[in-house]
Amino acid sequence: MRIKKVLVVDDSPTDRYVLTNILEQNGFSVAIAESGEDALQMIRADKPQLVLLDVVMPGQNGYQVTRQIARDPNLKDLPVMMCSVKGEETDRIWALCQGACDYIVKPVDPDELLAKIGAIE
Repeated sequence: MRIKKVLVVDDSPTDRYVLTNILEQNGFSVAIAESGEDALQMIRADKPQLVLLDVVMPGQNGYQVTRQIARDPNLKDLPVMMCSVKGEETDRIWALCQGACDYIVKPVDPDELLAKIGAIE
C-alpha cells in the first residue's frame, strides 16, 4: 500500500505549515490537527494512512497519543511517525517503545522525511 493520506499533528502553526507544504508538494493528501485529542478524533472519523505526530504538545503529548493508537485494536496497524525537536537517542527509543514506527528530528529535512515515509510502505 502506497501512503497517500497523512495526518499532521502539531501545536505549532509554523511546523504544521512546513510539514504540510513538503507533503503536498510531493503528492500527499494532508489533514491537520493541533492537539493529541483532536488527532484521536480525526483518526477515528477518517482514518489516515500515516500519522506524523509531534511529541511536545499541550494536553496529551505525542507519546501518550501513540500509546493509545498502539493499544487500540482498531488502530494498532496505523503507522505513527514521531516528529520532534527532541533529538536525543532516548527520545527516539522511547517513541519506538510507545509504538511509533519511526522518529524524525525537526527541523525536518524533506528528503529524509520522504525516505522514511517510503520505507513504511
